[in-house]
Amino acid sequence: MASVQKTSLGRTVDGVEIEQYALTNAHGLRVTVMTFGATITSVETPDRNGAPANIVLSLGSLDDYLRGHPCLGSTVGRYANRIAKGRFSIDGVEYRLATNNGPNHLHGGPLGFDKRVWQAEQVTTADSAGAAFSYDSPDGDEGYPGRLAVRVVYSLTDDNQLQMHYSATTDRPTVVNLTNHTYWNLADGGSGDVLRHQLTIHADRCLTVDSGLIPTGELRSVVGTPFDFLKPKPIGADIAQTGGGYDHCYVLNGGDGGSPAASVVEPTSGRTMDVFTTQPALQFYTANGLDMIGQHGKRFSKHHALCLETQHFPDSPNHAAFPSTLLRPGERFEQLTIHRFGVSD
Repeated sequence: MASVQKTSLGRTVDGVEIEQYALTNAHGLRVTVMTFGATITSVETPDRNGAPANIVLSLGSLDDYLRGHPCLGSTVGRYANRIAKGRFSIDGVEYRLATNNGPNHLHGGPLGFDKRVWQAEQVTTADSAGAAFSYDSPDGDEGYPGRLAVRVVYSLTDDNQLQMHYSATTDRPTVVNLTNHTYWNLADGGSGDVLRHQLTIHADRCLTVDSGLIPTGELRSVVGTPFDFLKPKPIGADIAQTGGGYDHCYVLNGGDGGSPAASVVEPTSGRTMDVFTTQPALQFYTANGLDMIGQHGKRFSKHHALCLETQHFPDSPNHAAFPSTLLRPGERFEQLTIHRFGVSD
């Protein structure tokens, strides 16, 4: 049966204890999540021969995470992705955010949710093991208006689904765009690149961006371009034509969570992953600037992982035509993303 085990990983420099929750299902899948950044630290799944391996990029110790990292497995907010020049307006009032990506605001700022200590508690059902992570972001946090109460529930079910349920409420009008930033490598957590992974993204269009990766407002067809993943294709097939790798926001065809938004197959191990979401978009990123030492001394280099960040569009507060990320008092932000794991023949 599915189970949850809580352990202590240590303390921050300020003496705050960091807990880790290990979720295990009836088939031996195991996911660990810690309270620092509500961060996924491992996902262990079997290959076609039944041999388990960690399929996410992980660091070796809590100290490694505390020293800083590129959001490896973390919950990202208040606003995932970029906001141009760190500015937006609500009801005629301009708000200025912390900038940490040149002149722009990225992933909630230099002290975003990935660097906060969350509160957590065990959540179990008859067929799932889970942990609920909560964080109260104060009014003015990184420049955002309103006190935002955030909750992310990670659940591992007995049908091999890792479910991420996000919710948030506010006491003042604000903007919200939450995601998880796990770096996936279905071969074996960063032992080599992901260029042979077969990827499908169910999106006819992606956003065009300027040199700072800020959307221009145009939604361009991917059909027949290097960005076309409507049918399964090795990630490396056209990557040389992208100018260094993929870091693009795809406008999903579905959005109701009923059919996969994306699917990944790793041909050597046979591991598969289907991603379902109620979010309108998916940021596909191929770890283009990665260069660091990870768990067990592995060197994580360029293209050693892929990120499939389900989210709203970047810079939505400054584009009236984009799906709104505005949250007002009395409303509730809710989104669901599911990763379903399996193996191919």
